[in-house]
Amino acid sequence: MGAVLGYARVSTGDQDLTGQRLRLEAAGAIRIFEDVRSGKALDQEGLRALLDYARPSDTLAVVRLDRLGRSLNELLAIVEELKGRGVSLLSLEERIDTSSAAGELVFHVFGAIAHFERRLIAERTRDGIAAARAKGKRPGRQPVDRDKVAAALTLVEAGLSPTQAARQVGLGRATVYREMALTGVRRSA
Repeated sequence: MGAVLGYARVSTGDQDLTGQRLRLEAAGAIRIFEDVRSGKALDQEGLRALLDYARPSDTLAVVRLDRLGRSLNELLAIVEELKGRGVSLLSLEERIDTSSAAGELVFHVFGAIAHFERRLIAERTRDGIAAARAKGKRPGRQPVDRDKVAAALTLVEAGLSPTQAARQVGLGRATVYREMALTGVRRSA
């Protein structure tokens, strides 16, 4: 029996890997490889390092399938690569273990369902945007009120902090800072 190797991934630096690490250690992972980046990024260094480290009969363990890949095609490609190397996949949340034929079948079914669900969400989003446009609405970020921006910039030039100016005219602080950078407005001393 080979070693259990853990793989943990979060999308941003704001998120924490601790929960994944604990679950992988509890599942017997002797080493955990990590990535802090979107699952869409193809340059997952931690995953590549794990695949380079793994030996035949090892098991790659993840907390959930979405930690390994975001699309069905990506998951299938990774599982095929694992299979070619003699490495099995263990997903703790979905209770999938590809070391057996039944586990491999279940993996493909779960992957297909997840792919179907993402496609449904995308279709609903497109339908919602189309319906909103048909009603004359403009989905997405609304344009910035140029009068409010001008007022905020005037306040900043008069000595108010960008945060105070934003609050006073009803804009977001980031909007005022962005407009200051775009227009070259400086705070007076």
